Amino acid sequence: MNKYHQILDKIIKKGKIQENKKGSIQYLLNQKLELKPADLLEIFENHGIARNKLKTELELFTKGERLTEKYREAGINWWDYVGPIMVNSYPTYFEQLPELIKKINKEQRNSKNYVLFLGKNDTESNQQPCLSLIQFQIDNGKVVISAYQRSSDASLGLPADIYHLYLISRQIKLPLRSVTLMLGNVHIYDNNIEPTRELLQGSRPKFNLNV
Repeated sequence: MNKYHQILDKIIKKGKIQENKKGSIQYLLNQKLELKPADLLEIFENHGIARNKLKTELELFTKGERLTEKYREAGINWWDYVGPIMVNSYPTYFEQLPELIKKINKEQRNSKNYVLFLGKNDTESNQQPCLSLIQFQIDNGKVVISAYQRSSDASLGLPADIYHLYLISRQIKLPLRSVTLMLGNVHIYDNNIEPTRELLQGSRPKFNLNV
């Protein structure tokens, strides 16, 4: 069982129940998921991830593309529910990423923490990023990525975020040591509990998008 599947299994076995406006969830607080390159490879080989769509999505984010129509044209329709424009969402912050990556590659300073913040308080938003912070550190010639997620849909959002962080790490001209996610609230929606059990038993179920 890879480390991502271990988190899913832990939520099912030990998670608490909570009701919110989207329905019922089973959740855990303050979980840590540390992934080495071998762990990432194991997840990508054994879990169905829409790699091409997620790669395109990240490219659109970093270009600052806010029109949901452009995502739909690329076959990415999971943003349709926010309306025609993504207000104060991922593109607002990820468009700063190319300059940050350029700075990291130029400086490669062990003593510096490079940080991308996502989300601002008291601003209009139709989908505030669940991924709140990405930190890049260089240690003995390797890059260490740490990310904080205030809220993480373990069935759909978490594997997508893991893959995005991996793609970002590939842009840094240093070998990757690890990607670590701090998950403030990691959860599975009630209508995805049974598909998650099926996934852990080796099937490839379809998950429900909860918005």
